[in-house]
Amino acid sequence: MHVTTTLRAGANARRKFTAEFLVDTGATDSLAPATELRKAGIKPRGRMAYELADGRTTEYEFGLAEIEFMGELTSGRVIFGPEDAEPILGVTALESVGILVDTANRTLKRMPAIPLK
Repeated sequence: MHVTTTLRAGANARRKFTAEFLVDTGATDSLAPATELRKAGIKPRGRMAYELADGRTTEYEFGLAEIEFMGELTSGRVIFGPEDAEPILGVTALESVGILVDTANRTLKRMPAIPLK
């Protein structure tokens, strides 16, 4: 399943990257092509090792961005992915705004409240 997502460097940023992101509950962080992140003014802040779906481990740069989707706003780590990479919306962004994936029905569901316990 896909969801329209917008990434910005910050609240006052004029530039942005908007695309259909694959909702991936197997991914912790979100990912977008590196050139698109740079065009949006998002800067690399560090490097991290990530395990890919095929079991290989590789390092990617990451930045911090505002992430907006389904009328919700959060911020988090965004991976500077390969140029041909499909944008991915990771589980951290979803959970931070109280959205769960219902895998049986292939839908996104809003929680009535975000757990604070």
